[in-house]
Amino acid sequence: MKMPRQTILIMTDTQRWDMLGCYGNPVLRTPHLDRLASQGLRFERAYTCQPVCGPARAALFTGLWPHGAGSWANNMPLGDNVKTIGQRLRDGGVQAAYIGKWHLDGSDYFGLGRCPDGWDPAVWYDMRNYLAELSPQDRVRSRRFETCLEPGFSADFTYAHRCSDRAIRFLQQHAGTEFVLVVSYDEPHGPWLCPAPYNTLYQDVDFPKSRNVWDTLENKPEHQRVWAGRMLTEDKDALRIRRPAYFGCNTFVDAQIGRVLEAVDQYAPHALLLYTSDHGDALGSHSITNKGPAMYDELTRVPLIMRWPGVIEPGALSTRLASHIDLAPTLMEAAGLPVPKAMHGHSMLGALRDPAAHEGDVVFMEFGRYETDHDGFGGFQPVRAAFDGRHKLVINLLTRDELYDLQEDPDELTNLIDSSSHTPARDALHDRLLRWMNDTRDPFRGYYWERRTWRHDARPATWDYTGMTRQREDEPYEPRQLDYDTGLDMESPVRKKG
Repeated sequence: MKMPRQTILIMTDTQRWDMLGCYGNPVLRTPHLDRLASQGLRFERAYTCQPVCGPARAALFTGLWPHGAGSWANNMPLGDNVKTIGQRLRDGGVQAAYIGKWHLDGSDYFGLGRCPDGWDPAVWYDMRNYLAELSPQDRVRSRRFETCLEPGFSADFTYAHRCSDRAIRFLQQHAGTEFVLVVSYDEPHGPWLCPAPYNTLYQDVDFPKSRNVWDTLENKPEHQRVWAGRMLTEDKDALRIRRPAYFGCNTFVDAQIGRVLEAVDQYAPHALLLYTSDHGDALGSHSITNKGPAMYDELTRVPLIMRWPGVIEPGALSTRLASHIDLAPTLMEAAGLPVPKAMHGHSMLGALRDPAAHEGDVVFMEFGRYETDHDGFGGFQPVRAAFDGRHKLVINLLTRDELYDLQEDPDELTNLIDSSSHTPARDALHDRLLRWMNDTRDPFRGYYWERRTWRHDARPATWDYTGMTRQREDEPYEPRQLDYDTGLDMESPVRKKG
């Protein structure tokens, strides 16, 4: 079957995988996403590249790890020579349309209101564009949850509703054309604006508590205990996870996605459709809240569903590891274009035809800093992690490292980093992580990632470390990089110096 020339990516913000009914949540209602899962392929174990809004999007829309894209913390722009899929699609003759939260222009939370190169400026609509439609008084109201409790508050005031309106209009106007459309909701991220009945739907509903709510963080990294603060000493037996605003907005954004799905069914019924979220939220697990420098599943595991009529079997399930790093290559191949060599990931189209064929055996994740314009999220916390489906190794450069066996300990309670019986698995995963840092030109790489207290066969510290040169892969947008020693075209981007 010919590759589809219509592709739609729908994404939410701060919607962890188990906030959906189709992923087993017994109390939160997500009927439209549940229906989408029944019509397509649900990835059971998909992971973000970094559990923070901006860096997660950097990976999604460039195909590069955040450390290679320049945007490794919120409010840090993409590198000048980093190309987004919008530019690559446009230059390949495919219309690229973006509606919703962008968070990659280096500005504040809301963005610059300017369409980045490659994306269709007639369609572009970011959060600053939304605020520009509001009076100064309504801007303030749009940042307060209490606004949606006012009499007469309706959905059309919300960002989600206005994004959906624009997506529906785009689909109506481009039914017979080739395109890639991104619909990027801010919801269910705070301030959780949503109209009745969603704003009071979960007033007395408790989110299920997992065993790791009782995590005392003993033998865990110091920065996690600092993060937890008073939560470490709270009575976890009495704790009730009640976030009615957050959960109500979760069901509200599902309804808005449902509006877009109805338009897709009518105007682009054969399109490849992908849905995911940028990252999760701890919700009290491991005695922490929000997201940040931790690699627990509550923060890093995301929902991922794909539907492709005629190709994907309805109700299919993949238990293989999946990573956001592979979505940009997937969008490129789905649009009928070659996957650029510069991208770090690989297309997943083969997995859509045969879920058992997906070859992902390790996913990598990272962290740099949550925010750049304020304190409150721990500052600089360099983290690199690798997960092979059973063992998850987390290198916290400034604090204690972690190793979890998720087969025996799915709640990630017991840190096995010093366990002698886990040395072979730990060290093998560590070697994979170090190679990944080399291959992807991680600017923070160095001997200190290898020389951990538990790595007894680590090489001695040297100034040159591995002695490798790491240049950018061949790119059609710039001349081939030159070998420092010869001035001639490089032969391999990752190689020994000299």
